Amino acid sequence: MGLKEILSEDLKNSMKSGDKMRTETLRMIRAQILEFEKSGAGREMNADDDMKILLSSVKKRRDSIEMYEKANRPDLVEKEMKEIEIVQAYLPKQMSKEEAELIIAKIILDSGATTSKDLGKVMPLIMKELKGKLDGKLINEIVKLKLS
Repeated sequence: MGLKEILSEDLKNSMKSGDKMRTETLRMIRAQILEFEKSGAGREMNADDDMKILLSSVKKRRDSIEMYEKANRPDLVEKEMKEIEIVQAYLPKQMSKEEAELIIAKIILDSGATTSKDLGKVMPLIMKELKGKLDGKLINEIVKLKLS
């Protein structure tokens, strides 16, 4: 069963249970899927497309959280945090920072990267390995720290 079918079923259940936050969040994700389908890509959605939609949804909410924190709006920060939790339930299990550091160190060692100038060489390899398992900003911070 694909993401679209899973979301439709979960949306139906959340509407029956009266969970407004979950219903609203699932509708937004479903809207992004429909937008992709109507974009004229000329192909069916695959697992990578599902992942991109979910990751972009989480990223948008994290960006919103930053803005709401600057505007001193804890009520909206809390709402966005709950939405992130709902979206992350459809993503692969998130990796711990320690696990990621081990994988990143191994990839850096295997690629022969030694300085921060090698960042462009090593990041695509790392992102391919960790995509969806850890936040991109955190990955970038770890890599810069390891290469400095």
